[in-house]
Amino acid sequence: MSTRIYIPCDSAALAVGADAVAAAVAREAALRGLDVAIVRNGTRGLLWLETLLEVETPDGRIGFGPVEASDVPALFDAGFGAGHPLALGLVERIPYLARQQRLTFARIGITDPLSLNDYEAHGGYRGLRKALLLAPSEIVASVTASGLRGRGGAAFPTGIKWNTVLKAPGIEKYIVCNADEGDSGTFADRIVMESDPYVLIEGMTIAGIAVGASRGYIYVRSEYPHAIAQLEAAIGRARQHGYLGRNLLCSGRSFELEVRKGAGAYICGEETALLESLEGKRGIVRAKPPLPALAGLFGKPTVINNVLSLATVPIILDKGAGYYQDYGMGRSRGTLPVQLAGNIKHGGLIELAFGVTLREILYDYGGGSASGRPIKAVQVGGPLGAYLPESQWDTPLDYEAFAALWAVLGHGGIVVHDDSADMAQLARYAMAFCAVESCGKCTPCRIGSTRGVEVIDKIRAGTQPAQQVVLLRDLCDTMLYGSLCAMGGMTPYPVLSALNHFPEDFGQPGVGQQAA
Repeated sequence: MSTRIYIPCDSAALAVGADAVAAAVAREAALRGLDVAIVRNGTRGLLWLETLLEVETPDGRIGFGPVEASDVPALFDAGFGAGHPLALGLVERIPYLARQQRLTFARIGITDPLSLNDYEAHGGYRGLRKALLLAPSEIVASVTASGLRGRGGAAFPTGIKWNTVLKAPGIEKYIVCNADEGDSGTFADRIVMESDPYVLIEGMTIAGIAVGASRGYIYVRSEYPHAIAQLEAAIGRARQHGYLGRNLLCSGRSFELEVRKGAGAYICGEETALLESLEGKRGIVRAKPPLPALAGLFGKPTVINNVLSLATVPIILDKGAGYYQDYGMGRSRGTLPVQLAGNIKHGGLIELAFGVTLREILYDYGGGSASGRPIKAVQVGGPLGAYLPESQWDTPLDYEAFAALWAVLGHGGIVVHDDSADMAQLARYAMAFCAVESCGKCTPCRIGSTRGVEVIDKIRAGTQPAQQVVLLRDLCDTMLYGSLCAMGGMTPYPVLSALNHFPEDFGQPGVGQQAA
C-alpha cells in the first residue's frame, strides 16, 4: 500500500520551492524502492511554514515544515517520524489552524484542487443539487436570510443584489466574479482559485440559476497565472461531468462560464471599471445610476460579486441559511477570511467568525511582529484602508464597528508595521498610489492625489508644516466627498488616520505634547 504525501501547488508554496520538494520526494522514494503517491493539494494557509509537507497516517496527516528539497533525504531517514526537527504533529491540531472556523475554506489544503471526486467527497456540489430543486426566489431568499454580505470591500448584502437582478426585466443576464484581487496584503481570492476552484464555479452556477443568468465571467488579475490555469482546467472538467453547460445535471437549466484575464489596472477592481474592461474598453469608472444590477455587462442586468462571496454560497445552500447566520455578530454574519501580512511572525490566512479582535489576530495567531519590535500600526482593508493604533486593536472585526472608527474591513487584508515605520512616508505612499492607479475620470482623484504627494513632501521637509497640514486635511475632504468612486474617496482614510494617530511623524505635537 502506497504512502500518500501531500505537497501544496499554490503560488506561495511554488515561490519557495514546492516543485523542487515534490521532485526530491519522488526521487528519494524511487532510490529507496518505496511506494509513495504524491498529491499536490492546496495550501492550508499557514504560509510561514511553506513548503508544508504532509504525510497520511492512520491517525491523520502529520506535517513537516518549512521543508526544502535538501531536507527530504533526512525526512526519509527519520521515517517521517515525530523526532525530526521539522515535525509539526497532526496538522489539524496546529493551534493556528485548530482555532479557526473554516466554512468557505473547509476543503482548502485537504483536497487535490482539480479532483472532482475529492470535491464531491468533501461536500462539493451538494449546494447546487439542492438549488436545482428550488425556485429562483427561494434561492435568493436563502442567501438573503444567511446575512451574507459582499466580501470585496463594500459589504453590500448579497441577497439584495441578487433579488434586484432577479426582478430586473430582460431575458439576458450575467454573473460576473470580481477576481481582480489587487489590495496589498490580500491573497484569499487567489487561494480559493488555486486551491478549491470548484467551489467558485459552483457558487457562480447557483447564482446564475437564482437570477436567471445563463452565462458568467471570472475576471482574474493578469498577475495570477496559476489561478487562471487552475480555473480553466476545473471549468473544463466541470463541463465534461455535466456541472456546466446545457442541461445542468439533467435539470433542463443551463449555465456557461469562462475566465477573462484582467487588464493590469488596480481601478479595474471597481465594479463598473471592471465591466468596461470586460467589454474590451479602457477601465474607467462609470457614473451611477444606472446600477450594474439593472444595466451592467453589455447593458444587461448583472450580478457582480467577489470570489469569497460566491465561494460561500454553496455552503449556505447545502447547510441552510441558519447554519451560516449562527456565526458572527450584529449585521456581520458568518466568517471573514483574514489575511495576515507585513511585519508579522506567522503570516497566512485565517478564517474566523466576525467578532474576533485585531489584538487576538495579531498575537494569538500572528505571534507578534517578525522583527520582534513592538507593533506600531495596522492597516486593515488594503492600500486605501485606515491605519489603526494600539488603542483601537480591541475593536471587534465587524463592518459597523470599523465604520464607527472611520475604518474599513475591506477584503480582510491586514498589514502590520512595527515601531520603526514612518507614518508620514506611508501616508505619502497612499497618495502616490492613487495618483498612479487613478483612472483619471474625476478631478478630485486625478489631481487631488498628485497635490497630496506634493503637500506631504513639504510637511516632511519642514516647509511651513502647520499650514501644510491644514491644506492636506482640506484636500482630503475634497477627495472624500467629491470623487466618483472609492479610489479617490478612500485614499484619505490612510492619510488622515496616520495624521490623526501619529502626528509626531508629521512633525506635529503628539497628544501628550498638546496637553502640556
